[in-house]
Amino acid sequence: MADLQDEADVATAAIGALDRPTPRKRGSKPKPKPADPTPEAEPEAVAPSDTLDPDVRTRIHALLRAHPVADGYNTLAQVLVNTPWHDVELGESSLDTDIPRLRHGGVGAQFWSLMVAADCPDPVSATLERVDRLRTLVDACPEGLRLAQAVGDLADARNHGRIASLFGPVAAHALGDSLGTVRAYHALGVRAVALTATASWTRAGLTRFGQEVVRELNRLGMVIDLSGAAPETVRQTLGAAKAPLIFTRSAARALTDHPLNVTDEVVDQLPENGGVCLVSFSPAQVARAGRAACVQDVADHLQHLRGVVGPDHIGLSGGYGLTAGAPRTVGLEDASCYPVLLAELIARGWDDTELAALTWGNFARVIRDVDFAARAAQPRRGPSTATIEDLDPT
Repeated sequence: MADLQDEADVATAAIGALDRPTPRKRGSKPKPKPADPTPEAEPEAVAPSDTLDPDVRTRIHALLRAHPVADGYNTLAQVLVNTPWHDVELGESSLDTDIPRLRHGGVGAQFWSLMVAADCPDPVSATLERVDRLRTLVDACPEGLRLAQAVGDLADARNHGRIASLFGPVAAHALGDSLGTVRAYHALGVRAVALTATASWTRAGLTRFGQEVVRELNRLGMVIDLSGAAPETVRQTLGAAKAPLIFTRSAARALTDHPLNVTDEVVDQLPENGGVCLVSFSPAQVARAGRAACVQDVADHLQHLRGVVGPDHIGLSGGYGLTAGAPRTVGLEDASCYPVLLAELIARGWDDTELAALTWGNFARVIRDVDFAARAAQPRRGPSTATIEDLDPT
């Protein structure tokens, strides 16, 4: 594959511009195409977006070339730790995520989740293992992926036809109650931390140490994720943070009562903070009325949140990175399916300005503003040496 950096017109070297190869295992030989079609010949795989109305498909393709999808949550790192032989570069049928499908879906930036279970016996080591797998993946796929640590890296990756890869979020309990560990993660490229209710300093609101963690994350330029945070922690963090916040995988609780979803009252506070709610595609978070979740349900959640907070504070969170057989929302089964959702939104009257904000603009703005807040804070505040023993004595 030619290096997309050699393209004369970088505007045409956009995400999704490459032909989509048929997924196959590394080392396997592609099946020869028969000279004449016969009943025995296997049909060529058709991506969901290829079934869209041609005019709509053309419109979506043009949109995604300029404003690719910036997705908030993919759990591929966990799969790579457990079964590292997957071929993500050429295509992997046992997963819902690989580079060909990310390209076909128009993905230009991806947060690769580093979350570990709340009962993980050694969450720091488990998180570092995920970081190592992701760094190995990015290094092994230079034509498809590029490590992103600041907003400039997002634009650079997009303009050269790469998928900007941001590491995070890391779970609160994987910080080891240590600000030094936070800085070590930052040095390894991690750019988001989730204030999940899994640490003593986030369980029922922010303790003094929790407030110091927020200040250090703002100083470093790490995005704070509030999906899975306790209600009081959400409230206090919205009041204390000096940079925009995100919900990396939350839908509207008004439509589906799920612990990861957010209330209208919380979302209504995002404009003042500048934050963004990235709407999950997870079937458990968007299903309604006891039926199987479908693409229309995700569109309903986006439509509802747009009505509450406007189009400038919502984004997309596919929640991909799953193995074959895992529950999925109908119509959004893998990472190639984002155009199907965009087509549904177009049918509901969303214009290109709103769609561009949804796919790329809002996400990129948060990364930019978090970077800016960090540059403003660093001359005034050095690395914190506080410990949890100092701030939260038992």
